[in-house]
Amino acid sequence: MLTLDQVKSKSSTRLIGLHPVVMAAATVLIERCYSRGVPILITQGLRTIAEQNALYEQGRSKPGAIVTNARGGYSYHNFGLAVDFALLLPNGSSVSWDMNRDYNGNNIKDWIEVVEEAKKLGFDWGGDWTSFKDYPHFQMVFGLTLTQLRAGSKPSETAMAKATAIIDRIKGEADELSAEEKKELTALRSEVKALFDIVAGLTNSKDVLKQAATEQGLSIAKVLSRVDKLEGKANLTEIPAWANDAVQAAFDAGLIDTPTGGSLDFYRVITVLARAGLLITRLEDK
Repeated sequence: MLTLDQVKSKSSTRLIGLHPVVMAAATVLIERCYSRGVPILITQGLRTIAEQNALYEQGRSKPGAIVTNARGGYSYHNFGLAVDFALLLPNGSSVSWDMNRDYNGNNIKDWIEVVEEAKKLGFDWGGDWTSFKDYPHFQMVFGLTLTQLRAGSKPSETAMAKATAIIDRIKGEADELSAEEKKELTALRSEVKALFDIVAGLTNSKDVLKQAATEQGLSIAKVLSRVDKLEGKANLTEIPAWANDAVQAAFDAGLIDTPTGGSLDFYRVITVLARAGLLITRLEDK
């Protein structure tokens, strides 16, 4: 499983030269998609006029399929205001443009999940265009036309501040918990701790473990579900090192679909269950 830092590093060079606000939005987009179990790669960022002209000739005077209708100076890429993306595959070296892919198994197409997150951040999506649809394309134009940009116009301070406020809000909303939610979370943590003690006190007998798992499974599932909803606002972007083996075992056993993005209590429960031998038992029962 790729870590968030590994995923971000693969796009880092393609973020160079982007407008600072667009770069910030693209970075948060990578983080938000990763937390949903959909790693992405930024495949295009700033594109020079010469690069744009060469791309325009593809499928025209040069071999290949037509991928753009824009000559140099007629794409927001040329001004650092656009990015293209692809879905990053688990091996970390391949990408996919399969818009029907649902790798995280949540019954929402991964591509659409990326689009949803991009729009929240203020990006416009090329898939919404009525003529030439550019599905991997996002742009943030600050109310400027290409004609204005070619004439030397720059995004206004007001437009940049407005966009930055949206990005900061989206990035920070994961840390927001209401007083009522914090109170409920405290109570749930106590219940989770009690369940930890029950599981930790079990003997190594597999028969006893199976019986205890049956009795405690529903309670654990209910508590984890609510804890996950509450702590989902402050979920971890990376799996704690001490939980890696347990999470991998649960993932291999088909007990979880999305290893990343869980809460601290979630990873603690998985680790306790693994140490108690419950995950191994499930594997052997298959």
